[in-house]
Amino acid sequence: MFKKLERIDKIQFLYFSIIALSALALGFSHNVISNYFKEAYHITPYQRGLIEVPRELPGVLVIFVVALLSSFSDIRIAMVAQILSIIGIGALGFITPPFVIMLIFIFINSSGMHMFMPVQDSIGMSLIKDENIGKRMGQYKGVTTSFTMISSILVFIGFRTGIFSFTTKIKWIFIISASILVLVFILLFFLERLIGKSIKSSKKINFVFRREYKYYYTLVVMWGVQKQIMIVYGPWVLIDILNKRADTLAVLSIIGSFIGIFFIPALGRWIDRFGIKKLLYADALSFIFVYLVYGLLSAGFASGSLATVGIPVIGAYILFIVDRMSTQMGMIRTIYLKSIVVKPSHITPTLSLGLSIDHIVSITCAYLGGIVWSLWGPQYIFFLAASLSLVNLYVATKVNDNKRVESV
Repeated sequence: MFKKLERIDKIQFLYFSIIALSALALGFSHNVISNYFKEAYHITPYQRGLIEVPRELPGVLVIFVVALLSSFSDIRIAMVAQILSIIGIGALGFITPPFVIMLIFIFINSSGMHMFMPVQDSIGMSLIKDENIGKRMGQYKGVTTSFTMISSILVFIGFRTGIFSFTTKIKWIFIISASILVLVFILLFFLERLIGKSIKSSKKINFVFRREYKYYYTLVVMWGVQKQIMIVYGPWVLIDILNKRADTLAVLSIIGSFIGIFFIPALGRWIDRFGIKKLLYADALSFIFVYLVYGLLSAGFASGSLATVGIPVIGAYILFIVDRMSTQMGMIRTIYLKSIVVKPSHITPTLSLGLSIDHIVSITCAYLGGIVWSLWGPQYIFFLAASLSLVNLYVATKVNDNKRVESV
């Protein structure tokens, strides 16, 4: 028995290390990429929306890639994902290519990142052997948030001291990110050796679209809208209108991550205690509030009726942080899927299909958002997102919260 416990502890330690280092790597790449586009290429809001096509297209294609790798375990798919991410972000660390070539490397890096998303959750849930799935998922997300905060601190120090820059030939921040991903690849190799074939990706069903999962798919579509608005255009208000650089956004990420260290594990406990239905209500209301207020602030900044210093800017900072908390509530969707899944083998392909659906919506919203910003102003992007978030409230009314989430 002690030998078995020791083996389980090693497996959990490896998985926690993998998600921790993955978060660290993303902090040095994905989380500062908007500043990279602005400082290295001086792009417009319309171009910013256009860039999301090669960035989000891998999310649409991920289900086809997962189907193609049908003979691979989830861990091996994760290893392939790391290789793609290393190539994409590593190349941008050594060169500043022409805009079109840069988009190709962004596509390669994003392909790896999006391949890793569904299998990361699938691997994590496969390692949970008791009924407290919310608590354990909260721990996973808590570790991710902790290392996101560490990366934000290092990003702040790096840009303030001049170690990091997007205008120099060598971009050390991206090279460090690629190096960390090499470590993730190595840890995944050892995790597979330790587990053997016990975590296989369920590829016999590559495309799972069932009527029973309709509300999950609805939540996924809404997340596609919400994600693009706040991950792309929320920071762009600070970067483009308020002229804030990577160090400022890093400070906000530090604060958000610090709060998240306590908030996310608590969220996992709340799911176990209060149920998915009530948390879906909270999720929907938080998005509606953030979008409405962010829209009003961005309208004031764009028109000049609000000062770009002082209390209005602090208000924008607070909303940015609150939104980071809201985006972490995505685990509610994953746990909801697990509570309604017909077969355990449906989890990975359904997560992959959900990822593809959300990215089809994301690409459309990113492109249209750039047009809306350019023609009418940033506020209308946020007002539209607030209106669409009412759909989340409707889904919350339809969720059956009587079924207990159990380990699969």
